[in-house]
Amino acid sequence: MITLGLGGSTIEAELAAIESRAHVVQPINKDAYPKRIKRALEIMATENVSAVYLHAGTNLYYFTGTKWHASERMVGALLLADGTIHYIAPHFEEGTILDFMEFEGPIHGWEEHESPFELLVTVLKENGITEGNIAMDEVTPFFIIDGVLNCQSDYKLVNAKPITAGCRMIKSDEEIAIMQTAMNITMEIHKAVARILKPGIAAQTVVDFIHEAHKRYGAPEGSYFCIVLFGVDTSFPHGVKAPKDLEENDVVLIDTGCMLHDYISDITRTYVYGEITDEQRRIWNLEREAQFSAFKAAQLGQTCGSIDVAVRKTLEANGLGPDYKLPGLPHRTGHGIGLDIHEWPFLVKTDQTILEPGICVSNEPMLVVPDKFGIRLEDHIYMTENGPKWFTEPAHSIEDPFGISK
Repeated sequence: MITLGLGGSTIEAELAAIESRAHVVQPINKDAYPKRIKRALEIMATENVSAVYLHAGTNLYYFTGTKWHASERMVGALLLADGTIHYIAPHFEEGTILDFMEFEGPIHGWEEHESPFELLVTVLKENGITEGNIAMDEVTPFFIIDGVLNCQSDYKLVNAKPITAGCRMIKSDEEIAIMQTAMNITMEIHKAVARILKPGIAAQTVVDFIHEAHKRYGAPEGSYFCIVLFGVDTSFPHGVKAPKDLEENDVVLIDTGCMLHDYISDITRTYVYGEITDEQRRIWNLEREAQFSAFKAAQLGQTCGSIDVAVRKTLEANGLGPDYKLPGLPHRTGHGIGLDIHEWPFLVKTDQTILEPGICVSNEPMLVVPDKFGIRLEDHIYMTENGPKWFTEPAHSIEDPFGISK
């Protein structure tokens, strides 16, 4: 049986049919930042933290709206227990910091020959914080941690993850709406990709199409990432150095996503271009069953780790595994998603995070048959007051992955 939805179109036709969807949702309003900071202060009090250092990147952006890429120069902000934000940056960057700033606060500048680490300590002391726990953004580079440790002995540096993750894991309705639109865009592109496939098409050609399609749908930077694999290449979860061209009867694995208003989509579809073997059908069906095992296990009050355990029980009952043994599932069942493509929590058996409304995670218990093929079906779910909900409808069947016949 030939897989439904494959072939019959062209790159030009598919791109010409796209209409932007970016206008469907609006970016996060600056009114969100005080609310996020208020929640952070509540966790800081519970964790007995006097201040939090937020490093350039998504944590700084989440709490202050300030977009800044990390570099060899220290740029960040201190969130104090009184709710004020104090920015730390090179003097020559102050004007640019002001331009990006969404949550106002004083900027403390350092010249190139001065120590930003000593400046951080000075800011703390000038604001009455002379000792105690200072939480450092978990992605802070070692050179900053080392610098702060070596210029003072009054403060204990602790991991800010309980605060940063504690806030960011729980998505607002506005965040979920943006992610839903991004997911919808990527799902439509998956359908378009299937329609342009033909024997001999290069993986890079497909990658280029996906990138341009994301741009035309309204994601200004195109694809946030893109993995296109054919045949035996699909047995390598994150790809190979030189992907092969498509041949008849190849397994096709497409994993891609985009960034819309700073939030990320991430969807994978796998199917067969040509004749489907009994082994491919069995593993594909088991992959879908594992996905639904994860969805069923994702219940309010349960741990993220319990989802991974449920998936592996399903696989072991069908002769795969155990644990990470192949043929089977070589990695965790899923990951959180938001401003970062991989963020907390993680669907791995050791993650004891309790599922609650607002948590968003991928559901992708990929199955690998070494030296033959891999099957990954990846959709995301978010927790509601009534339990889990799919962002995108799961693949229908190996013969009809996009549900054309329904």
